[in-house]
Amino acid sequence: MIKSNIYSLGDQRKINPDWFTGKVHMKDVSSKIKSKEQGIYHVYFNNGAKTKLHTHNGNQVLIATRGVGSLELFRKYGTSKTNFKIKRTDKINLKEGDVVYIPAKTLHTHGSVNKKKTFSHIAINILPKKNSEYKTTWYESDFKSRVTEIV
Repeated sequence: MIKSNIYSLGDQRKINPDWFTGKVHMKDVSSKIKSKEQGIYHVYFNNGAKTKLHTHNGNQVLIATRGVGSLELFRKYGTSKTNFKIKRTDKINLKEGDVVYIPAKTLHTHGSVNKKKTFSHIAINILPKKNSEYKTTWYESDFKSRVTEIV
C-alpha cells in the first residue's frame, strides 16, 4: 500500500498547452502511488480554461474537487478523421463532489465555467486492457460546429 495526498503532491506533470484553452496545470497522482492500471491526475483549470475537444481510447472518470466546471459531449458528423462537423449533445455542470463517467471514444471537453475562479477535478484514465497504453486524441475546433484538425 502506498499513501499520498492530492493537495500536497509536489510533482507537476508537464502538459501540452496546445491541448487546453487558458492556463491549466496538473499533478500526477498515479506516479506517486505507483498505479499501473490507470492514470490519475489532479487537474486545475484557471479562470475559464478548459480542454480542447478530445476522445480517449479508454474510459474516464472525473471527480470534481473545487469550484464549478462543466462537461460537454459532442457528436461527430462525417467520415474524415481530421476535418468534420460536430454538434453538442449534452452539457453537464460539475460542482465539488460530483462524479461523472465518460465512456471510451466519447468526443468531449471539460473545464472551468467561471472566468474569475479555478475549477479542479481528479481524472482517472482507465486503461482499455492490461499492458496497453491510454491514448487521447486532441482536436482543434470552434466548440460549436466544426473540427478542423488533430492537434
